[in-house]
Amino acid sequence: MSRPDPRQAAAQRAAASSAMAGAVDLSALKARSEAANRPQQPGGGAGGGGGGAGASQYVVEASEANFQDVVERSVQVPVVIELWASRYPREEQVSSELERLATNGGGAWVLARVDIDQAPRIAQAFGVQQVPMIVIVAGGQPVDAVNGAMPDAQAAQWVKSLLDALRDRMPAIAEGEKRAAAGGDGDGEPEEEPEDPRFTAAEDALEAGDYVAAEAAYQAILDSEPANEQATAAIAQVRFLARAEQADPTAIERADAAPDDVDLQIAAADAEMAADRVEDAFGRLVATVGRTGGDDRDRAREHLVGLFELFPADDPRVTTARRALARALF
Repeated sequence: MSRPDPRQAAAQRAAASSAMAGAVDLSALKARSEAANRPQQPGGGAGGGGGGAGASQYVVEASEANFQDVVERSVQVPVVIELWASRYPREEQVSSELERLATNGGGAWVLARVDIDQAPRIAQAFGVQQVPMIVIVAGGQPVDAVNGAMPDAQAAQWVKSLLDALRDRMPAIAEGEKRAAAGGDGDGEPEEEPEDPRFTAAEDALEAGDYVAAEAAYQAILDSEPANEQATAAIAQVRFLARAEQADPTAIERADAAPDDVDLQIAAADAEMAADRVEDAFGRLVATVGRTGGDDRDRAREHLVGLFELFPADDPRVTTARRALARALF
């Protein structure tokens, strides 16, 4: 599954992605089967209510309790998050045009509305300084943001531009557009994606904490489909999750005191990654590659490349670290 390119609001994106997903999160992989099996209720099955959210399953009242469900939906289609505040008149904060567009969009995208007065942690994650604020999330990551209300005509053009930018990377957008073109008004049940029992078996093993069985299940998929990017990414994540459970936070301090101990540097990088200190983990191993040679250098480099696989290839942290690695090697 491809992910959209990052575009704007870099500071907000960095803070929000950490708050929503963390360094290692298989929600994007799990969502593949969950989205097909999760019953769709008015309001998108994400709970909440009020404010007319029941008008369409593609308009969601989001809260801190159900926000992870909202993020998981962004693996399939873009989610437009509208942050408003109940302490101000709602009719001045919520765009009825966005609601109309989402309701009539056939599921090509989802509108999630967040009352920041009731969800201060979400507001903090996005660095909200004024309302309304609109953030687009795709593939579990914020990719754009707009501050302030917008006229109806501008909202329609903005949504069109959003879908045009992401359509090639998110096939479910086109599926929603087909439903809308066929006369769907957004209130009917979406066409279910067939469940892949191989992924379901792997995800069941993962939920049970059986990392060996989960890796074997994903590897079986990869053996029959060597180009399956989802299985490739899942194996990397499962391997890291197994290591992360055993990560020793004291390894960081011990590694700092013994910079030439490659085993300690690798263990410390895993501990930093488990603590969502992604840049620290990458930087540690890049530095290790730069000051070692032979087998030690190869081990540090291979471990670093393995950590890169936990993230989308276009993650700016990965691209920055890759450039630093190239400098260290050459």
